Amino acid sequence: MRYLCLIHWDEEQAFARPKEELAGFFAAHRDFNEKLTEKGQYVVSLPLQKAASAAIVRLRNGRIDVTDGPFIETEEQIAGFYLIEAATLDEAIEIASHIPVAAHGTIEIRPCRDCAPAG
Repeated sequence: MRYLCLIHWDEEQAFARPKEELAGFFAAHRDFNEKLTEKGQYVVSLPLQKAASAAIVRLRNGRIDVTDGPFIETEEQIAGFYLIEAATLDEAIEIASHIPVAAHGTIEIRPCRDCAPAG
């Protein structure tokens, strides 16, 4: 089963860190990706641009409404994600506990539903 691991992190604190420390985080993520790939658990992962670059889109009564920036004010923003393969939620939790920035932020895990057309 696939699980989405959303990385929530205070982006102001994250980007205020020294460049060497950020480079260390990126290197740790590359190593983590390689380990997941070796185990057949890696699907995809990506860091996201800052929340201020977001656009929120709603369709109401046939009208498109676009709002700039994050939808809600929070201390942490969604900084990136992993889409992983795991047999159970417990296994997904174990995998997520090793995401390098887990010690500095929050990892939200959600099982993915299969939305493939019936055939």
